[in-house]
Amino acid sequence: MKIKYDLVLMKFMSFFESLTNTRLKDCFVDKNGLLVFVVEENQIAKAIGKKGVNVRNIKEKLNRKIKIVEFNPHLETFVANIIRPLIGKEIKVDDDVVTIVGPDTKTKGLLIGRNGQNLRNYEETVKRYFDIKEIKVI
Repeated sequence: MKIKYDLVLMKFMSFFESLTNTRLKDCFVDKNGLLVFVVEENQIAKAIGKKGVNVRNIKEKLNRKIKIVEFNPHLETFVANIIRPLIGKEIKVDDDVVTIVGPDTKTKGLLIGRNGQNLRNYEETVKRYFDIKEIKVI
């Protein structure tokens, strides 16, 4: 999948990098209108800032909801990073299908979301970097 950026996203990326002094891998707006910043490996703490100061500054200055995700070349670890702060008991990959085992019913519901919208957003994000068919929650 080829990723293209418009001028607005490029400005967001430049602003994020200059404020946090971190390297971005990607930036996009998901289906819910959430602005997602994907930072390079081992850059998440620097991007969030001490006590979340960078996140608050970015939210305030851009006047949007944001999410910062750390990229990882291992599919299971990347999926775990995307679903944070929720925690899957186990994340497995079988034949291009990612299966997340939820620890309890509430977490499963939050992972799936109303009409599966959270799950589809996670799926779309993972498909930007990895060749998968779908994500399931059991």
